[in-house]
Amino acid sequence: MARSAPALSSFTAGEISPRLEGRTNIEKYREGLSDLTNMVVMPHGGVTRRPGTEYLGEVKSSSVKTRLIPFQFKTSDTYILEFGNQIMRVFRNDLQVLNSSAKTITAATKANPGVFTSNGHGFSNGDEVFVDSLGGMTEVNGRNYLVANSSTNTFSLQDLFGNDINTTSFTTYTSGGTATEIFEVATPYAEADLFNIRFAQSADTMYLVHPSYDIRTLTRSDHNNWTFATLSISGSPSPGLSGSDNRPSCVSFFEQRLVFAGTNNNPQSIWFSKNGNYTNFTVGSNADDALIYTIASNQVNAIRYLSATRVLTIGTSGGEYVLTSTNDGPITPTTTLIRKYSNYGSASIEPVQVADVTLFVQRGARKVREFKFVGDVNTGGYAAPDMTILAEHITDGGLTQFAYQQEPDSVVWATRTDGTLVGMTYRREEEVVAWHKHVIGGAFSGGQAVVESIATLPSDSGEDELYMIVKRTINSVTKRYVEKLKVFDFGANTTGAFFVDSGLSYSGSATTTLSGLYHLPGESVSVLANGASHPDKTVASGGISLDFSATSASVGFGFTSNLETLRIESGSVDGTSQGKPKRIHAITLRLFETVGVEVGNSADDLDRIPFRDSSMDMDTAIPLFTGDKEIEFPGGFEDDDRIFVRQTQPLPLTVLALFPRMNTFDL
Repeated sequence: MARSAPALSSFTAGEISPRLEGRTNIEKYREGLSDLTNMVVMPHGGVTRRPGTEYLGEVKSSSVKTRLIPFQFKTSDTYILEFGNQIMRVFRNDLQVLNSSAKTITAATKANPGVFTSNGHGFSNGDEVFVDSLGGMTEVNGRNYLVANSSTNTFSLQDLFGNDINTTSFTTYTSGGTATEIFEVATPYAEADLFNIRFAQSADTMYLVHPSYDIRTLTRSDHNNWTFATLSISGSPSPGLSGSDNRPSCVSFFEQRLVFAGTNNNPQSIWFSKNGNYTNFTVGSNADDALIYTIASNQVNAIRYLSATRVLTIGTSGGEYVLTSTNDGPITPTTTLIRKYSNYGSASIEPVQVADVTLFVQRGARKVREFKFVGDVNTGGYAAPDMTILAEHITDGGLTQFAYQQEPDSVVWATRTDGTLVGMTYRREEEVVAWHKHVIGGAFSGGQAVVESIATLPSDSGEDELYMIVKRTINSVTKRYVEKLKVFDFGANTTGAFFVDSGLSYSGSATTTLSGLYHLPGESVSVLANGASHPDKTVASGGISLDFSATSASVGFGFTSNLETLRIESGSVDGTSQGKPKRIHAITLRLFETVGVEVGNSADDLDRIPFRDSSMDMDTAIPLFTGDKEIEFPGGFEDDDRIFVRQTQPLPLTVLALFPRMNTFDL
């Protein structure tokens, strides 16, 4: 009988394919996991629990599939644009942008429904408004409502589920208060076309293209002043970039030129504006003149994306091309050169850029490829290796969208057709390509919550921001909420931890009542109070009652984080340990800033490791633990030797390494 103590000290291969269960001879097997759910691989080698998502607001219409698009003027002035069916709304600093003119409330009745007076308010039934600052009747403050029973000077309110607001038991109104409509701007884009919009931005102007719509500009003048306009293009001869079948499907900027590509009539053509003059497409032979280039190929392969780095990468349905100049200088009408470097073909999904690499989804939407320069300057070329080769199962069903979160850990996020959020920790300089999957808390139609759209924004705070639209069934109604992944670095203690989804946080005076949860009526929610795990509660009347008073709390859907190892290869007297009875009798779990974890050798047989001792009050936070926890495994010999690690509480978990001690029975 062989005794062994293997070290599982790096998980930088992430969750790997079941097809690799027999490849114990490769390094990635030793760094891989069988399951990694709601955990993120860190470039250093460990894995950490993902933060929860914060509820920001409901989309304009939850019956409509909606898309998020980032708008960045500078890192300190960023927006998330919510595109619905022929409508756009704006989020800034995690708040919905309001109209500039707030309507003053002068009276409010105690009735069912309550009637509010605001002379000449101009609201229509169904308008969404934010009500705040009422004196006396403070119960209505700080919420979004739908306008109902609108007349010239009065209106009543409904919650976002369409229920009348009964003010009979509210405090008597005294004075003041405002109702402000959520800012909206009309767009031409129908719901079915939203996810095929491509865009490029320069300062305060975004250029949007779609083969069914004329080229549009979106210009920001203020937080609540945005304008759509049809782009007026000049050129001799006319570039012909408008009208049926002549509208481009791709757009980018490259070397001070605005670039369009891929109309229905000319799917392989690319149009470059004059240098520094984005609306002038007059062609000529001068260095700054506009130019038109049509890719020559044996088949008609429509252009699917443009990606500008030092070169312009062009992804088509049949292959990948690179546009450069013949003299290594700027492109001109006489020096432009396009070469084809691979034949994989691209899906109609916008790629992401990481440093000088373009990551794109291959035709079929299952494989993610890394298009990068290889070799030296004189003899090198471009290659497109498969980033899903070790985890082809992770994209099962196909991917639909991409977003890149550079900080803190360089993660490429993607949405899957079934609504699962998947991530790839990507640090090629450290040879880290690690996939992980994430099931957002809540449910839709009896299944998991569905992530439909994602977008990222840079931040000066040290962590880029990931936004998403999540579809759930709430109180038997389909709801789509805009949410943001909270920061990984929550601080020095668990009072700032946020490990709930569609959640809200509280910080203030001691209280046993938490309100503001009007978006989760009738839902069972997970609670962290004073940094300590609290029994689950059910939301009623927009709030919950705590079992003890708290000065800080986070409340939302709970979620489970899982880690499962592959079958451990520990060797034996006569070679491999695979296929032989083994017994893990103990394990050392090396943790970092963790509170709460379950460990076992079966998903159905897990032991919770204690972190609180008898000297600690149950309603106070447990200090973050960094160090080793020793666990004994009571099981006997078996062939399927795995280690399971789980966290179900709204608390942090970071696993740096697993050190099992085991015996192998040589047959």
